Amino acid sequence: MFQGKTLLITGGTGSFGNAVLDRFLKTDIKEIRIFSRDELKQDNMRHFYQKEFPEYSDKLKFYIGDVRDIQSVRNAMHGVDYIFHAAALKQVPSCEFFPVEAVKTNVLGTENVLTAAIEAGVKKVICLSTDKAAYPVNAMGTSKAMMEKVIVAKSRTVSPEKTAICCTRYGNVMCSRGSVIPLFISQIKDGKELTVTEPSMTRFIMSLEEAVELVVFAFQNAESGDIMVQKAPACTIEVLAQAVKEVFHAENPIKVIGIRHGEKMYETLLTNEECSHAIDMGNFYRVPCDKRDLNYDKYFKDGDVERNTLTEFNSSNTELLDVEQVKQKLLSLKYIQDELADWETGCF
Repeated sequence: MFQGKTLLITGGTGSFGNAVLDRFLKTDIKEIRIFSRDELKQDNMRHFYQKEFPEYSDKLKFYIGDVRDIQSVRNAMHGVDYIFHAAALKQVPSCEFFPVEAVKTNVLGTENVLTAAIEAGVKKVICLSTDKAAYPVNAMGTSKAMMEKVIVAKSRTVSPEKTAICCTRYGNVMCSRGSVIPLFISQIKDGKELTVTEPSMTRFIMSLEEAVELVVFAFQNAESGDIMVQKAPACTIEVLAQAVKEVFHAENPIKVIGIRHGEKMYETLLTNEECSHAIDMGNFYRVPCDKRDLNYDKYFKDGDVERNTLTEFNSSNTELLDVEQVKQKLLSLKYIQDELADWETGCF
């Protein structure tokens, strides 16, 4: 489906961008454009792929820019067929202290990407959201919820035959930058206590590869305006910390430090309100765009009393993994395999 096509990844130097490259670089895709504002990360990525994959590295093109600046986005759009929009501010505490910065990147930045994509005739845009956008209680989740509203509203303004605009929503990605697992591993290697905010707190967990597959599934199956949700298992933070300890055969004690700014006890991937019209697709939920317009008068006499029997899907009522199941999931990740090899040889 990507044969001879050009793909643009905003925020492409992050964990998701690297996972997409692992997934697509060796295929018959024509070009992958990495758009981000960090020149050092771009340079590191460029040198890595030139060294490790010289026969494919010519497919990679790098663009310095910021989604907050629509002109820099436009500069990267010429000839683009598809976009994976991953650029975002994602850290909950930092967004709590700088909420306007979250709005500038997550909301206005998304508006800029979609506007430029429509102008350039991009065929399909897949935007990445988060479980924190459902019933948001923090600035990061609120900005992502507004991002989703922008995506759905923008999809109504353009023909899907010209530019289809979709969204994916998923939970915590294991071992991504800034996530808790690399922190636990660092604390183990430094001989420190593993700091856990609240042991009974639950979070969805998925691998980077599963996150990429959700985006690919959305690319293949979503209609314009859809929000696609992947059904994911979850675990408590206590189980996750214990699993990491056992994988590394560590005896570091666990220290409870309390909930951080803006954190929830559990996350939601599908709200009760969305359940009224969501479609169960097996391993995924599809939340179609509400196609009603602003002519509300007719709804005083006409309506739809039918409602789905789906219920809210959150990290407390999904499948909860035990320590052994989380260990198996951890050991399947290349990041963990590499860290474990360094730990066992003392090369860290």
